[in-house]
This record gives sequence, structure tokens and C-alpha cells, in this order.
Amino acid sequence: MKRRFIKYIVAASLIFSIAGCKDLSEININPNGVDPSRANVNLMLPGLLSSLSGHYAILDNSLSSGIMQHMQEDGWFDGYNHYRWDSKDWGEWYEILANNDVMLKAAVTNQLPMHEGIGLVVRAFAFGVVTDLWGDAPYTEAIKANEQITQPKFDGQETIYKGILADLQRASELFQAGNTSGIIANNDLIYKGDIKKWHQFANSMLLRYAMRLSEKMPNEAAQIIKRVYDSGVYLSNTANNASVNYLGNTSGDSYFLATQFDADGSIFRRRKVAKTIMDLLIANKDPRLTVWVSPVHCQWVEDLTLSTAYDAFVRKNNVPQSYNSLTFVQYQTEIAAGHKFTRHYNPNILGYRLDTAKYVGVPAGSLEPSSYNLNPTPGQIVQNQHVSQLSAMYRQPTGTYLKRRLATTEETYFILAEAAQRGWIGGNAETLYNEAIKASLTAWGVPDKYAAYIAQPNVKYKGTLEQIIQQKWVASWNCATESWMDFRRTGFPKLVAGPASAETVLPVRFIYGNNEINANRENLEAAIEGLQETPYSKVRGKNSQWSKPWILQGTNKPW
Repeated sequence: MKRRFIKYIVAASLIFSIAGCKDLSEININPNGVDPSRANVNLMLPGLLSSLSGHYAILDNSLSSGIMQHMQEDGWFDGYNHYRWDSKDWGEWYEILANNDVMLKAAVTNQLPMHEGIGLVVRAFAFGVVTDLWGDAPYTEAIKANEQITQPKFDGQETIYKGILADLQRASELFQAGNTSGIIANNDLIYKGDIKKWHQFANSMLLRYAMRLSEKMPNEAAQIIKRVYDSGVYLSNTANNASVNYLGNTSGDSYFLATQFDADGSIFRRRKVAKTIMDLLIANKDPRLTVWVSPVHCQWVEDLTLSTAYDAFVRKNNVPQSYNSLTFVQYQTEIAAGHKFTRHYNPNILGYRLDTAKYVGVPAGSLEPSSYNLNPTPGQIVQNQHVSQLSAMYRQPTGTYLKRRLATTEETYFILAEAAQRGWIGGNAETLYNEAIKASLTAWGVPDKYAAYIAQPNVKYKGTLEQIIQQKWVASWNCATESWMDFRRTGFPKLVAGPASAETVLPVRFIYGNNEINANRENLEAAIEGLQETPYSKVRGKNSQWSKPWILQGTNKPW
């Protein structure tokens, strides 16, 4: 892998103002041969954490939330809704790893154990994303261009996962020692130099990757999870969740749907909640629903007295108007003034039923998603008035709940609940499951709704893995990549590909990219041979989003 050192403009300007570099030569360093004794670890730290969290958040925006049917798009939707993908390169992740390698070596050379621990977590996280999403990958020979290794071999997933666990264990030991020498709090975008919180984060990552191996290495996974659980050191308070805030200054550091950086608002307008999760939120009276989603602008009303199939025009406060739709801004203004918009329809004449709910999602993998629920304005110019938009907070560049999430308390408790359900730890599975749900409600600002929600018949703990994973899937909203990994591992929740999807089942990996095909073909071809072709691989053959990497082979999961 070619090794490059990126100067992060935002991070650098931040450091110049707070770190007081004495000599500009501190950053004027040859990127292909950095002397660890001269590399400024504090200068590199914010850029690394920003890049790591930013690229992880992009996964949710670009594909993960569509795969996992949290959201759907009603414009330019083939890749997002239907899994019609091209090959995908992983350069951004190896770029992070190359930059992190400089910091990590400098931390070791200069005896800065907290920076070393952070570097180990970053390395584990980035390699984890690569092997999770693609499969076998360059690992032991990666980022060694200075050693003349420009075509690194691909290591098997088992080797990579074991290396990830070793890095996280070593990081945990460094954090436990409590040495914060050299750390500048403001340069740590996640925890402001709090080494105890980094220790919790590292241990929660150990839980994540141990559980990732639950089907392939169950004994080793159980031992690691028990050790972490018995230590009591893991994310257990939502205030300590590992995340980076959006700054909201430019399109690059703002939430990806922010309308101030989208001239016509089309990016926000075409992103909708999937019916799969919407119907579950409604059925369970989930209090997070109103935090995440807005009501439809115009609600359908079933009217058996209507002499036509449906109203040609909308009704404002039940008075027919001369138009069949308004723009997003017009609806927002009118609704804010207290007006209610409806349209009536007669199912006996229409021949089928429309969705008359206050909150309506788009079915996964539908052929024409912008037409759903008899939208009078299909396409991308005007929003679908009969389907919910995301809540108003998602139009903003930054906000209390808009975060680049890396790991959370709710995920940690769900992992522990699963471990208890499997009999791997001594904790009570129901208690841990309840704590996970409470943490998620707290994280989204509705902790007072916990008692009512946990009492819902389909939420109250029943002792099954399916229920744990389903609730974990809901709680992974805005961070769906991890729920994709859970789905692959367990087959839960029982998601079904839509009628227009490229295949009848959900994909399980990314397609190796053209950069490797062009520059490292021999090693790539060996890795592709290690994939298990399935009945869904078809035209692409083994390098397909439906071919199984080692982590899934022999498990009969998720299909």
C-alpha cells in the first residue's frame, strides 16, 4: 500500500491555535520517511480521529442504512435500495492506517503510552472495517512501502481478527496504567484526554470483535467477553459514548443531509425512513419515532362514502382545495400555522388500501419508491406528501443528536445481553437487555419513556436471541454498519430483499475495488479464490457482494 501523510486543514488550524508549535519544521516532514522522533503526535491526533469517524459515518449515509432497511431513497436509488453495486476501493481506510502508523511509531519512540493506546484502537477499528466489509485484506504487509512492499499479500480474516483483538487488548492494558503523558485534551476529539473513557471504549471494542467471532471461534469469544464483563470496564453511560460531533461549518464537517449545503434540498428530500423499521416503531409505540421522523404532510383518510377512487385535490382542514400538492416549505409553513391536510379515498373503488398512518415509510426495494402511497408528484422535484420525511433536526448541519458514532453504551449492553443469553457470562440477560434499551432511549433524549416502552408486549424480554438483535437493530439507527454485521452473523432481524432488488437476499460484503485489480492483481486473485461462491453470486462470480468471506463460511448465516 502506498503510504501517504495527509495534512488535515481543519485539524492543523486548530492545533496552531492551541498547541503553540515553536518551529514550522515540525510538520515539514517527508511523508514517505517520517522520523518517529520528530513526528508530532498531537498534531496528527485530531485529523486521525476526524477522518476515522467521518469515513465510518459515511458508510451509514452511503449504503449501510439502506442495506439494513433503516432508510430508503426515492431518487437515484438503485445502489442504495436495490444493492446494485460496482466495485469499491478501500483507499480511505488504508490512508487512515498509514497516517496512524506514523503516529503509533512516534508514540512508541517517544514513550507516550496514551497516544500508543489510541493508535492501537484506531488501527484495530480501521482494519476491522476493512475485513468486515471486504474479507481477506493486506494486513501483515500493509503500509510498508518504505520497506519496498508495494504489492502486499492478503491475510486471511482469521489472522486479521486475531490481530485486532490483540491490539485492543494491548490498548486496554496501556489505558489501565493511566499514564497520560503528552496528551493535549483539546486534540482528543472523542474524550478530551480522559484515559478512563478510552479504556472503556477499547474494552467495548473487544466485546464487539469477540462477538463478531461468536460462530467461528466461540470458545475464544466467550473467554474475552467474560474477562471484559468481569472487569466492569466498558461503555456503561451514554455520556461516554465514543463519537465525534459535527462542527457545522462547511459541507465536509456537517451532517450529510444538511440543507444549507444543498441548494434545492433534494438530498434531504429523497431520503426516507424504510417501512420495515417504521412499522415496528409504530407497533411498539417507540418514543424514538417522533425524534427521528416527521408526520406525513398530507394524511390519507379512508372514506367509503366517496364516489370516486380518491380525492383529486387535498383538503385543508377538511375543505377541498384547488391543488393536489404543496412544496415542502409551503407545507411546513401551513402546518406550523395549525392547518391540517388530508385526502380521502375509497378502497372499494380503488381496489386496494393506502397507508393512512400519521407516519409512513417506504417499502424496501420497491420498483418506483417515489410513487408509493399514491404520490401525486412522483420524481425528485417535490417531496412525497403521503410519506414521512426525516425529522427537522436532520436538515441541520449540527445538533445534539447528530454525531459520528463509533461505539455506544447501548451496543455494549446488547452484546452483554447476548453473551448472558448464550450462558457466556454470569449477568442476567433480561437486566442487560433492559439496560441497553434504556441507554438508547437516553441517548435520543426520551429516557422518561422507558417504563412505558419496556412494558410493550413485543419489547418486554422473552429470552430469545432474535429479540435481542432486533432491538439492537433499532438502536443502531444512524450507525447501521454494526447491525449489518449482526445480521450476517445471526440472520436477525429477518429482513427480506424488496421485489426490485438485484437478488432475493441481502448482500454480505463489498466488491474488491479496481485499485487492487490494477495494482495488486495476483494477491487479490488469491483472496478472491478464498471467497465462497453462492447461488446469488451469479454474473460477478466470486468477487460478488453475495459471496461469503471466511467469517460466514460454514455458519449457514445469514441465508
